[in-house]
Amino acid sequence: MTSTLRPANPTEAVKRPGRWLALAVLVLAVLLVAVDATVLGLATPYISEDLKPTGNQLLWIGDVYSFVIAGLLVSMGSLGDRIGRKRILLIGATAFGAISVLNAYATTPELMIAARALLGVAGATLMPATLALIRNLFHDPRERSLAVGIWGATASAGTAIGPIVGGFLLEHFWWGSVFLINLPVMAVLVLVGIKMLPESRNPNPGPWDLLSVVLSLVGMVALVYAVKEAASHGLTWETAAAAVLGLASLYGFVRRQLTLPTPLLDMRLFRNRGFSGAVLADLLTIFGLSGLVFFLSQYLQLVQGRRPFEAGLAELPAAIGAVAAGLIAGRAARRFSVRTVVSGGLAAVGLALAALTVIDQSTGYPLLGAALLVVGIGAGFSFTVTADVILSSVPKEEAGAASAVSETAYELGAALGIALLGSIVTGVYRGFAGPAGTPDAAHESLGGAVEAASGMPAQTSAAMLDAARSSFVDGLALASGAGAVVLLAAAAAAWFLLRNQRLDNAA
Repeated sequence: MTSTLRPANPTEAVKRPGRWLALAVLVLAVLLVAVDATVLGLATPYISEDLKPTGNQLLWIGDVYSFVIAGLLVSMGSLGDRIGRKRILLIGATAFGAISVLNAYATTPELMIAARALLGVAGATLMPATLALIRNLFHDPRERSLAVGIWGATASAGTAIGPIVGGFLLEHFWWGSVFLINLPVMAVLVLVGIKMLPESRNPNPGPWDLLSVVLSLVGMVALVYAVKEAASHGLTWETAAAAVLGLASLYGFVRRQLTLPTPLLDMRLFRNRGFSGAVLADLLTIFGLSGLVFFLSQYLQLVQGRRPFEAGLAELPAAIGAVAAGLIAGRAARRFSVRTVVSGGLAAVGLALAALTVIDQSTGYPLLGAALLVVGIGAGFSFTVTADVILSSVPKEEAGAASAVSETAYELGAALGIALLGSIVTGVYRGFAGPAGTPDAAHESLGGAVEAASGMPAQTSAAMLDAARSSFVDGLALASGAGAVVLLAAAAAAWFLLRNQRLDNAA
């Protein structure tokens, strides 16, 4: 069945004055989240050295933000539809900045994990609100495609700015400084947003069902926790119980949404094949990429010996490719087709990941840079078009909840990717055969091995580091291969699910 994505009523075609200035404020929120996500990878070796987390704690630091945000996105998107998207965006941005300070001054792994979890609560308010406001600001389909492209390009630019600025800060200040860069962005967003952003909400929202919120949060967190623990330590009674709790909670959430007169999430949205296909494509894409993204900064710094600023510059091609692709993705989807652009982009990312399976400790930058450029281009095309499809498939009154579904797929894919693909890296790494006297801490993480080497005799430390780095690279190559398989499967799924899907040319 062909999906014709048209405005819900003729008045939507009216172009709101000041919409482009309002968009400039919205992309600051996207920048805030993107920068925070990317600087963590660069700071990980320093956090590992200072806080001395175990390998499992290090993974929690990396993915607890995604766990919490995945559990709360739908609830916060629906809350924004009810109380006002501008209001929840400004409240969330203020909280995001304040909690960033707590991240910066964390003194133990446990406190760092808690701070990342709280940041997830604040972050859950930001992304659905920005996309929902775009849906309500831009009623002309061509303008909305460009606005979504700018939104996605800003996220990609944030992934470039984050490592470069973060690398500079890490070379001159302590690791907590990378979180404090959120504060000036947050201040500008709030002060300008109060003046520039129009308020929008669902005129007939109904009550915000607290039981649905609890079921969504418990279901997501418990299920992702179970997957993570099973991947790291195998299936135990504890992980099985968490999986059952998560599945039962999500089942209860779905059943409750089908019976409520005004649900938090209208489950009928998933009957739209284009909507479901776009959400699935987003989830699988991030799942396949997240393991690579999380460990690539460690590879560049701890294996190849690059300084943080240099490592940030090395990751720049991915952002450049994503920005360029995002800005022309809507035009490309109209000229060719939605499924051609999305499937082609996903296949390109899969092939780039496959190329990274041949890396070793001395791999030259031309291969890395070319692979990252292709990853950026493919992801830029795919994410921009799927976001446009998701926004265009729903009435503007439900834009917050629909945007939250898209972001939930993104965060859930990130959490699962770090848990499963990250566990491949750590599982292979922990098995390295170091020389006699290798401390247990060296087997927990590569950062731990680098720190332990400083207190060992030169010959022994060199042998241990060579074995540790070789094992880490083997794990990274294996995770890249698994990611390539996932991305190619996602490309095939998108080709069938997005059949006959199209974007309109004009309102």
